[in-house]
Amino acid sequence: MKYQAYLLLSIYSGYRRSEMLGLEWKDIDFEHDLIHVRRTSQYTSEKGIYTDTTKTRKSKRVSKMPASIMNLLRQFKADQNEEARRLGTKWEDYDRLFTKWNGAPMNPQTPFEWLKGYCERIGIPFRNIHSLRHLHASLLIFEGVDVVAVSEDMGHSVVGTTLNLYSHMFQEAKARNCDAISNALSFTNEANTEEEKPAKDSYEDIYVNEDEQEEEQLGQVFGT
Repeated sequence: MKYQAYLLLSIYSGYRRSEMLGLEWKDIDFEHDLIHVRRTSQYTSEKGIYTDTTKTRKSKRVSKMPASIMNLLRQFKADQNEEARRLGTKWEDYDRLFTKWNGAPMNPQTPFEWLKGYCERIGIPFRNIHSLRHLHASLLIFEGVDVVAVSEDMGHSVVGTTLNLYSHMFQEAKARNCDAISNALSFTNEANTEEEKPAKDSYEDIYVNEDEQEEEQLGQVFGT
């Protein structure tokens, strides 16, 4: 449950790993489906695991989450509470979402090792833990969200950072916009010419083509 919550929340939120590990239950507003980013969890060989401020001032932000994620977090919290009850005095209450077995803050390397092992077990290529954040940004861009909104969502200090990181994706999204306009305003003789086919056959051809296009799009998304 812990790593399922980490994986899905990373994709839906686009939070940095340090921001994910810095989340505390007091940051989760279950009533309004909001999550507040207020701190990070860092690690150095000298200090060990320690709490720090966010990377930039704009990294302190609030994210609206869908009901599915909030319900997952509710179940995760219930499981964590049960584990704390079972461990008794061995549990260290830091109020963190993502912890070691005893409630202490999780080592930043742990999500990396888990995701790497998970990808190996199910036979898919492993990129890195940061790819979850990039996936989040990519989904926003290809859904047509503007660069300012994406930048705020990602917690970048300036919009230029977002453009530098994802310029190629914005260009691809703009190309799709151009194609959409061209297709909408495209009038050909074929559109005005009725082919001598029974109406039933024509409708069957249309639905087959639509199904094939949908399968191709799903294949592109999931790499099938």
